Amino acid sequence: MNIYMVRHTAVEVPQGTCYGQTNVPLRETFSEEAEIVKKNLENIDFDLIYSSPLSRCRKLAKYCGYGNVVKYHDCLKELHMGDWEMHMWDDLDMTVWKDDWVNNPAPNGESFAQMYNRVALFFDKLKERDTDNVLIFAHGGVISCARVYFGEADIKQTFDLMPQYGEVVVFQC
Repeated sequence: MNIYMVRHTAVEVPQGTCYGQTNVPLRETFSEEAEIVKKNLENIDFDLIYSSPLSRCRKLAKYCGYGNVVKYHDCLKELHMGDWEMHMWDDLDMTVWKDDWVNNPAPNGESFAQMYNRVALFFDKLKERDTDNVLIFAHGGVISCARVYFGEADIKQTFDLMPQYGEVVVFQC
């Protein structure tokens, strides 16, 4: 099985904003960025197509022509940042993350380990399917979890391996 994961296009929020699961607008360059993604996918026949239900992924899936066939799955949402959502990273009290950002959640949010577990559950179920090519529109954090799941990275490396906006990352299982 080939799993093609696409990170949504660039968002229109101030640099350094923690936006997690908040539905945020996309940059005015969306059409140009989305066209590149669409061309990167155009010669591949996908058996299954999934997406995070957050608007930035939904819009990209629709632009690429999959709006009528995509299945939205909550396990593909970005990390829930709780009270930190839409605040500047530099203004946050990161004490809770200082010792163990993997296991300690943001206040009223979820930990990276919790997000990894829901993403891993999604892939566990997906691997039960008899299919060749799967397309997933998701977020940087979810794709980083996939890298851990498929043995390409250690969980503590995830922030260092964040995919670019609009990047397509392929996994095989």
